[in-house]
Amino acid sequence: MRLRVLLATVVAMLMSLLMCLTPASATAAGARTAPDNPWLQRRVMNMAHSGGEDEAPMNTMYAFKRAVNLGADDIELDVQSTKDGHVVVIHNATVDQTTNGHGYVVDKTLGQIKQLDAAYWFVPGHSAQHGQPADAYTLRGARHGHPKVPGYQNKDFEIPTLKNVLHRFPNTPINIEIKGTSDSDVASYKRTARLLAQLLNKSGRTDVIVTSFNDEALGYFHSLAPKIPLAPGQNELLQYFLFGVKPMDGTVALQVPVTFSGIPVVTKSFVARAHADGYAVHVWFSGTAPDDAATYNAMLDSCVDGLMPAKPTLLESILDARGIERPGQPGVDPCAS
Repeated sequence: MRLRVLLATVVAMLMSLLMCLTPASATAAGARTAPDNPWLQRRVMNMAHSGGEDEAPMNTMYAFKRAVNLGADDIELDVQSTKDGHVVVIHNATVDQTTNGHGYVVDKTLGQIKQLDAAYWFVPGHSAQHGQPADAYTLRGARHGHPKVPGYQNKDFEIPTLKNVLHRFPNTPINIEIKGTSDSDVASYKRTARLLAQLLNKSGRTDVIVTSFNDEALGYFHSLAPKIPLAPGQNELLQYFLFGVKPMDGTVALQVPVTFSGIPVVTKSFVARAHADGYAVHVWFSGTAPDDAATYNAMLDSCVDGLMPAKPTLLESILDARGIERPGQPGVDPCAS
C-alpha cells in the first residue's frame, strides 16, 4: 500500500509538471496526420458503464438491454473466466459483491454461476450495496421470477456469458475489459485473455475494443487476436500521458479517468494531442469524478469521443438537450471552432 501511495505521489508530481508542457505538445502533435481510425468517427458515444450500474444491476443482460433501449451507443463491460473455461460478464474476481453467492468466479462452473441472482444487492442509485433494509433491493429475486419485471426474462438478471451478449447485440459496439483474480495474479488475467481471444476470433466481431489494466495480459491478447482493436493498459497510458510514448499496435482509443491522484487527465489539450496522434478518447468516472450533469457536460466540452456513465439516462438527456452529434447521426460538435 505504501508503494502505491508513493507511486501515486510521484506520478502526481510528474503530471503537475506536464500540465505546463501539454499545450505545446498538443500543438506539435496537431501538425501530424492522424491515421484512419473509425473510432474517431463514432462520436459522441454514450458508453453505458457496466450497463449503467447506478440505474440497473451492473453487468447484467437487463442493464445492457435497458441501456441500448434508452439510446446508448456502446456497452462497456468486464469479463472473468469460469472453472470450465467460459468467459462471463462480471467485474469482481468473486461473486460476493453483486450476487447471493460466495467465492471466486474461477472456482465455479458456468452452471453454478448461472444459478446466482446478479441483482441481489442492487440498490437504485447506488449500484451494489450491502447492509440496506430488505425493501431497498427492488430487483432481488427477479432472477427466479419474484418479482417479475415486465419486458424482461428471469435470465436477464443472471451473470451472462459474453457469448450471449455478443449474440444479443450484434450491431452494438462493445467495450470489454479483461479482469483477473488480483493485480499480482497475472496468470489469471492471461487465462481470461486467451479464452476471450478464442471467442472473439471465432465470432468475427471487430466492432469491439478490448482493454485491461494489466498491460502484459493485453499484449498477450493482442498476440492471439491481432485484428481486435485495443485501448491500452495503465502503464502504457501513463507513458503516453507523461512522455508521449505511443501505445502498442492495435490501439484505437485511450480510455482514461477524469483525474488521477487529483490531477486532471481529460483536458482539451490532452484530447487534441490524442486526436492528432490518431486515437479516440473515452472517459470513465468510477471513483475519479462524480457521475453528475456538471461532470458529463465538462467532459463533452473537453471534446471527448465517448463517455462511460454509471447513469446513462442522465447522459442521454444531456446529449439530447444539447443536440450533440452521435454515431451516424448529425448534430452539434461541442468543440467546433
